[in-house]
Amino acid sequence: MTKEGERGTVAEYEDLWAETTRNSKAFFRSREIREFASGALAGAMSKAVLAPLETIRTRMVVGVGSRHIGGSFVEIMEQNGWPGLWVGNTINMIRIIPTQAIELGTFEYVKRGMRTAQEKWKEDGCPKIQLGNMKIELPLHLLSPVAIAGAAAGIAGTLTCHPLEVIKDRLTVDRVAYPSISIAFSKIYRTEGIRGFYSGLCPTLIGMLPYSTCYYFMYDTIKTSYCRLHKKKSLSRPELLVIGALTGLTASTISFPLEVARKRLMVGALQGKCPPNMMAALSEVIREEGLLGMYRGWGASCLKVMPNSGITWMFYEAWKDMLLADRDEPRPRDELL
Repeated sequence: MTKEGERGTVAEYEDLWAETTRNSKAFFRSREIREFASGALAGAMSKAVLAPLETIRTRMVVGVGSRHIGGSFVEIMEQNGWPGLWVGNTINMIRIIPTQAIELGTFEYVKRGMRTAQEKWKEDGCPKIQLGNMKIELPLHLLSPVAIAGAAAGIAGTLTCHPLEVIKDRLTVDRVAYPSISIAFSKIYRTEGIRGFYSGLCPTLIGMLPYSTCYYFMYDTIKTSYCRLHKKKSLSRPELLVIGALTGLTASTISFPLEVARKRLMVGALQGKCPPNMMAALSEVIREEGLLGMYRGWGASCLKVMPNSGITWMFYEAWKDMLLADRDEPRPRDELL
């Protein structure tokens, strides 16, 4: 090869490398990637702080040990000491990082997409369906972009990370049978197959839809209303903490009976009496403990959900402010619903 040909080949490689570098920088500088990263960081930080409450809540919901928060705390300390409060936290961290990234990233992406689509539908008309000789216009412009985005976020996060949730619950409830993540993974696969990692998926999705929709809708609505009322364009960290906590309390209270049924299905095999479906699980709870049994562990759940929700939103907004600070386009805080 001539020197001119060698120089030409080197120049081509340099151009290719420069193009690849530009594309990589553009990818990592995109709004979507930064929002995914913000969600992952916020989820990891909140879970690290609140792992003990998650352990106590899971034990109470599935009926293991004491029925009281204090009693459950004492039992864990007597059996496993301080490390027992962080049982299952490794898998919890592995689970929450992709879950929060996917949920919050999906929420932001779908919300923007819905608002853009609704603006287009206002100009061009809504989509229509043909039924015989009739054309029916779908009133999609009436749907709340926030509610749709919240539902999409819950579904995406659940479908992606449900196996990690199953493993985490098995580690929390029965440390003897499942002493480590690797043993839990192999044991579930060996005894139950791939389906074992998706046990309780149906009630999880059914329970997640109202919770996720309400959760994201309430947060966006409260934040937007508060900004308008006080004529603010952004909120302080304490304000975000309180709004996030109230959001978690409301959404958790509405969907808690479905959460109880979901947990029973996911860990029922450990006690040798796994209900066949969600309705059977709810019927079993009512038969054994009455209607109040549907809210067993609600107090512990609120103690976990409220700070978790508040801390997550506070960290998420903080990370998003930092990671999106150098972007040219403005990031509105008080978008209309």
